[in-house]
Amino acid sequence: MADHTPFPPGQGQPGDAEDAYPGQHGEDGGHRESSGRHRALDQPQRLSVWATAQQTGPVQRRGRYVPESVKHPARMLPAIAAHAIAAYTQPGDLVLDPMCGIGTTLVEAIHAGRDAIGVEYEPRWSNIADANITHAHQQGATGRASVVRGDATRLAALLPAGLAGQVALVVTSPPYGPTVHGLVRPGTDGVAKFDNTYGTDRGNLAYRDLTGLTDGFEQILTGCAALLRPGGTVVVTARPWRKNGQLVDLPSAVIAAGLRAGLVPTERCVALLAAVRGGHLVARPSFFQLQAVRKARTGGTPLHLITHEDVLIFRRPPISARSGEPKAAHAQLEPPDGSPSQRAAPVHGVAEEPPS
Repeated sequence: MADHTPFPPGQGQPGDAEDAYPGQHGEDGGHRESSGRHRALDQPQRLSVWATAQQTGPVQRRGRYVPESVKHPARMLPAIAAHAIAAYTQPGDLVLDPMCGIGTTLVEAIHAGRDAIGVEYEPRWSNIADANITHAHQQGATGRASVVRGDATRLAALLPAGLAGQVALVVTSPPYGPTVHGLVRPGTDGVAKFDNTYGTDRGNLAYRDLTGLTDGFEQILTGCAALLRPGGTVVVTARPWRKNGQLVDLPSAVIAAGLRAGLVPTERCVALLAAVRGGHLVARPSFFQLQAVRKARTGGTPLHLITHEDVLIFRRPPISARSGEPKAAHAQLEPPDGSPSQRAAPVHGVAEEPPS
């Protein structure tokens, strides 16, 4: 059984290194006042750093997720989703992940007493997400969750009209490419890569360039804005990567997409992918990331190991005084007809040289 209770996954126990940063986290890992409402980080000593990798990803998932979950090539750390949910929602709130993969956001939401809905095109991942939800309920999770298969750029056609204005929090991450680092297996001919793709459909966002990816992600965020309640929050994790030696600034592209979708950027935080030990960061690189950094340094390029993801936080604007309507509530939701022909391309990643 995984050691996920009573502490959120990845947060460690009292006395662990993250406690060396006073004021950074509430007792539940979120940024809260005693009222439970989210508090703006307006004091310099309140760092916007989430200590989400005190435990490795496999330790965070062990026993809490079905074993097949490891096959997804770009899984969000459970502690990142858990931190966002604790910081920006209350029990009973509705959480959405429009690109839910194996259902990490959904699982952490229902364990925290929230309800959740996810959208995922690839049947392979949505089936695992369903299994993870069932597993969470068997472990005592009290929230409700469901997964809808379909293209998240068409949220208005996928989800019921009654969800408009009901979502308290969106947690998601844009994809990084048709192939990512995945898992490795040593062999007589060297290291073999496996479980390193989202899917093979060329309509997948994974096969688009940065412009196509951000256009698709803008469509997704526009659909999310219509589902959010006024003042609702969107949390997006992203990080830059290098393509042909040039830096691809995905976080800035995500911010621009959010602005075009009618959302208001409110915070830019850091979710650690490294552990904090004795005041130092202990990196947890993948085999290929470590190999790439070593080669770059041998060639004279001073690359460093990736130790964090950017956490980009948006809000849906409150009611407009001029119109009396939420400023971002432009899309009209239509109930799905359930027809397979209405379920188009999947929604995942981009890039030749992914960052994970």
